[in-house]
Amino acid sequence: MADTYFVEPDLDFIDEVSALGGSDLKKCFQCATCSVACPISPDTKPFPRKEMIAASWGLKDRLIGNGDIWLCHNCGDCSTLCPRGAKPGDVLAAIRSYAIKEYAVPKKLGEMVNDPKKLPILLAIPAVIFIVLGVITGLLDFTPGGSEIIHDHFFSTWLVDLCMIPASMWAVVVFALSLKRFIADIHANALLEGKTKKEKIEPIGFVQALIKIIPGILKHDKFNECGENQDRTTPHMMVLFGFIGLFIVTAIFFVTLYIFQIHGPYSQLNPVKWLGNIAGVSLVIGSGLMIKTRLTKKDEVSTYQDWFLLGLAMGLGVTGLLSEMTRLADLAWFSYTIYFIHLIFVFSMFVYLPYSKLAHIVYRTVAMTYKEYSERT
Repeated sequence: MADTYFVEPDLDFIDEVSALGGSDLKKCFQCATCSVACPISPDTKPFPRKEMIAASWGLKDRLIGNGDIWLCHNCGDCSTLCPRGAKPGDVLAAIRSYAIKEYAVPKKLGEMVNDPKKLPILLAIPAVIFIVLGVITGLLDFTPGGSEIIHDHFFSTWLVDLCMIPASMWAVVVFALSLKRFIADIHANALLEGKTKKEKIEPIGFVQALIKIIPGILKHDKFNECGENQDRTTPHMMVLFGFIGLFIVTAIFFVTLYIFQIHGPYSQLNPVKWLGNIAGVSLVIGSGLMIKTRLTKKDEVSTYQDWFLLGLAMGLGVTGLLSEMTRLADLAWFSYTIYFIHLIFVFSMFVYLPYSKLAHIVYRTVAMTYKEYSERT
């Protein structure tokens, strides 16, 4: 006798997925074309057909804790070949957006980050924090003066780090809390669906799996397997390496300043400065190409979460380069203003990262690591 399962649909979840870009979900009639068409779907328990079925039934718990929604790179092959126009790629992207909001805490902040009406408030928060702390500590000087433009004279490095270090720690703590639940959920889901035979996760083995998949992530191997939107590979790599390059530069200059006590501005011939400029240009060009793609491909769903990420990446790159260019051009107050805006973008990236689409970098990496660790073919 077959087992009996009680299914209780979450109608609010279905509505939320539709609002986040999965509005064509109900067109799916489970033909499995999407799973056959997907070039990166695993041989065992392939996606996205089973996710489309679960989403149609409103099975939230079976989806947000499902690592397979993150293995999808939304290349568009399944959506193009879907005979009903259900757009499985967009549906999975909507579920991922929901999952990010579900795992990150506090959820109220997550709701604000994903609400376009709250954007002015989100940007005003770091601006107020910088000014208030600067005035209280005396580390903000509105009359820097001097013959040479030095951003540190206007906005002390101590004040920058007084704001940025807690902001970065905030992101780390939120991700730590979120990933603890996320990993437990994807493991429980994998056991339930028979995707793994491992009863528990061993930390050493998991780290080894992470190290093993990193080269593939850096080379964007999965993107290259996609056919419909393979041209997205280069812009994504430019943005990824832009962020990596800027992180390396920031880390080096942090050590240079606090360990070796060497203050900026640094020479334009400095190789680390060159790396920073190249990374900044890569970030701007990559995000610009991604924006162009979003604007030209009308058949693909673009949500506020997509534009928030692209706007943040573009804003970081443009204001960073402009603050340097205006400093070299001796445009004092313009340079100081742009630098202040740049700091607002940097602070926003750290604090709002766990709640935005940019968090997919972390969740997808963990999901790919788990797939490798579970030895799923």
